Amino acid sequence: MTRQTTTPPELTDRAALVRNRARVTNAQMPFLHQIAREELEYRLQLVNRRFTAPALVTGLPALWGDFLPGARVVADDPVLDLQEGAHDLVVHVMALHWASDPVGQIVQARRALKADGLFLAVMFGGQTLAELRSAMAQAEIDLTGGLSPRILPMTEIRDAGALLQRAGLALPVADASCQNVAYRSLQSLFADLRAMGEGNALAARRRSLTLPALFRRAAQHYAAHHADAEGRLLASFELIFLTGWAPDASQPQPLRPGSASARLADALGARETPLPDQVKIPRKD
Repeated sequence: MTRQTTTPPELTDRAALVRNRARVTNAQMPFLHQIAREELEYRLQLVNRRFTAPALVTGLPALWGDFLPGARVVADDPVLDLQEGAHDLVVHVMALHWASDPVGQIVQARRALKADGLFLAVMFGGQTLAELRSAMAQAEIDLTGGLSPRILPMTEIRDAGALLQRAGLALPVADASCQNVAYRSLQSLFADLRAMGEGNALAARRRSLTLPALFRRAAQHYAAHHADAEGRLLASFELIFLTGWAPDASQPQPLRPGSASARLADALGARETPLPDQVKIPRKD
């Protein structure tokens, strides 16, 4: 009997994603990308190393192409155009949340690294647009009695570190920064999303034209549940930063259990009370 394997459905409509990104210009860096850029620059400054063969993975070269001078800039295609072991630094910017296979993207980045090379990434996380997701879902239930995919499902911070571990990177670290933004209207929020190339590019999205009534109802729900005292609509954006290293023997390694050469009691200046050889456990009748 032949065993059949099923290919998981694609999360992203790549053609739609490319179209959305093509509308982004470098006229003005979107403020969330500017925050991400400054955070990545800060992290690189903390690493006491000079990188001579960097690579940058991005779907928005108009915004990020100059981030690493002299870097090889490649698109976040399902197969990255990177040579194995060619780089000492790979930075993956604002694209992993659109990857149908984020672990596969990180694995390819790891393979492109030399031993002890650094991987850095920033992407939108699971708390992003939580308010919009709720308002749109409720509006659609009200008007149609059902739901359709409108906002990308994104990785939660509790799962982000596991992506690095599954990809085989050493010393993995995942941390997040949440930005809370106030908008005058739903249209202002949508304009910011378009400026970042973050329109709906889900493969399973509904292709028919969205009725204006849906947006009006969503705006009502948004204003009722997620507005400040001045009536501005509040939106959350979570930026998740990933850091990992290509494995190398020179990196710190965990000690074997029982191999410590000093006692904790000595370090704390405390008196150690040894346990008796035999401990009697009270019986419960």
